[in-house]
Amino acid sequence: RDLGALAAYATAAGRQPAALDRAALEAFIRQRLTRGLSPRSVARSIAAIRGFYKFLLLDRHIESSPADDLRPPRGWPALPKFLSIEQVDALISQPDVSAPRGLRDRAMIELLYATGMRVSELISVRMADLHLAEHYVTCIGKGNKERLIPIGDQASRWIERYQREARPAILKGRTSARLFVSVRGKGLSRVGFWKILKAHGRRADLPSTLSPHVLRHSFATHLLENGADLRAIQTMLGHADLSTTQIYTHVLAARLRTIYDRFHPRA
Repeated sequence: RDLGALAAYATAAGRQPAALDRAALEAFIRQRLTRGLSPRSVARSIAAIRGFYKFLLLDRHIESSPADDLRPPRGWPALPKFLSIEQVDALISQPDVSAPRGLRDRAMIELLYATGMRVSELISVRMADLHLAEHYVTCIGKGNKERLIPIGDQASRWIERYQREARPAILKGRTSARLFVSVRGKGLSRVGFWKILKAHGRRADLPSTLSPHVLRHSFATHLLENGADLRAIQTMLGHADLSTTQIYTHVLAARLRTIYDRFHPRA
């Protein structure tokens, strides 16, 4: 596709692709940018172009490559997607808590948003990892590292209700070390929870980009917006490096800029 675009560009200029020089290639790259391609897509185009001219050079169709030091535009980190507090509330209210599975789903979503755990961490929580009287959960994260994450009152109440009313009904006399179980009496899988979350997201009319990681981003963003310390967020998320957590400051800056542009009379 990228080389097809280059060929079309060369044809429009009345030239063969093999006859394009460095200036023409730079003009082609600028054209791609002005037409709305992302830096990542343009970087892919440049990689294809460099490979094409390398082939022409090796096959002796040209004497030197005009694309040797053609460089991609500098990209920027993609900001993590997150939900507003109102969207989180809409999502959490979707499960039918009068049914055991609905109560389980509500408890899972509450715990995910309350802790910012990764989905693999969430589905691996054992009964023994919960310390609801002290309002924290023990989590085993990447690299088999253990961390303690606080749990709020509301999430604790829903987990307690799930344990009391729904979990025994789902297990039907079977036993499992896992906190959250499927109708087969086994621990839920990543894909299983992803499907559950997407179904509730559709009913709440949330963006199709909803995923467990979007809830993790929402947890961190909302904490930061309400004055939480970045180091504390790093600890709760289980990030080894603070620079990983600092992307949420970019989210906050972007939101502040939007608010400023909307409300400042001289923006």
